[in-house]
Amino acid sequence: MPAPVDAVAAVAAGEAAGRRRATVPVDSLLDSDSPRINGENSERIQLLAGLEFPLPPILVHRETMRVIDGMHRLKAVRLRGDDTIDVEFFEGGETEAFALAVRLNITHGLPLSQADRTAAAQRILRARPYWSDRRIAAGVGLAAGTVASLRRRSTGQNEQLNARVGRDGRIRPLHATEGRLRASQVIAANPGASLREIAEQAGIATATAKDVRDRIRQGQDPLPSKRQPVKESSAALEALPQPVGGRTATRTSAAAIALLLPTLRKDPSLRTDAGRMLLQMLSAHSIGDDAQWLRLARSVPGHRADLLAQAARRCADHWLRLANELESRGM
Repeated sequence: MPAPVDAVAAVAAGEAAGRRRATVPVDSLLDSDSPRINGENSERIQLLAGLEFPLPPILVHRETMRVIDGMHRLKAVRLRGDDTIDVEFFEGGETEAFALAVRLNITHGLPLSQADRTAAAQRILRARPYWSDRRIAAGVGLAAGTVASLRRRSTGQNEQLNARVGRDGRIRPLHATEGRLRASQVIAANPGASLREIAEQAGIATATAKDVRDRIRQGQDPLPSKRQPVKESSAALEALPQPVGGRTATRTSAAAIALLLPTLRKDPSLRTDAGRMLLQMLSAHSIGDDAQWLRLARSVPGHRADLLAQAARRCADHWLRLANELESRGM
């Protein structure tokens, strides 16, 4: 499936596909939400009004009938006393319409000042914080580094997004590790999800989603070794129950368990009363989403928290004994 096309870039590049032309009453149009801080140039309006040949169509946002590009031409037509004007319609959101107005004004006609372009970038950052620095920079005629600096000054750290949408319309996570971990959570919650669904929900590329799913199916961690998070401190590790015989415990992710359980259920050697009971218990406890565990914990009344905590630790001890016993049999 091809990447979605940036509608603003497509129209700015001169694509006429899907753009309907019409002649409309001048009074039906709203003035542009202009990126020009100081408004239009009166001398240019006078110059255009004095031309005897027809002016090129102006670009109008179809939904609001607001001018996107061509305010000098519209005011010239009004000055001449014309009743109608030729237009081309743009289909899209109001923010996209404003971004297009900025882009068109830096590619032709009277150039926008540095202050105009900076103000436009700040406005787009507020309206579309998930657009990448490069995408905004290309549209307003600034360097990507300048847009990044504006973003840092205008956006608090707690408001920073985990992914951005580039000029090609693709979503790219800012932190690959977080994207992979989100993908593993999506798989744990819905083992049958397609690669496209995993990628969309985790904000990663489809190829990355496939790599995460393949790793989980092989019993591996969804993160390559170089992206592993910092290990727990030695004190914290010593506090955990250790496997027998000094073996290193293999930790399978919850997403991997969710994918492996259907295969285990088909294994004839586990179709015993004990095997069925064990798989049923594993299925009941394989909640892979940390948020679900947190919701369960928060749902417990305060006066029962200690008792249930003790019961949970007791169950965890039983599971650890079972794991140690199984690992000792595999030595």
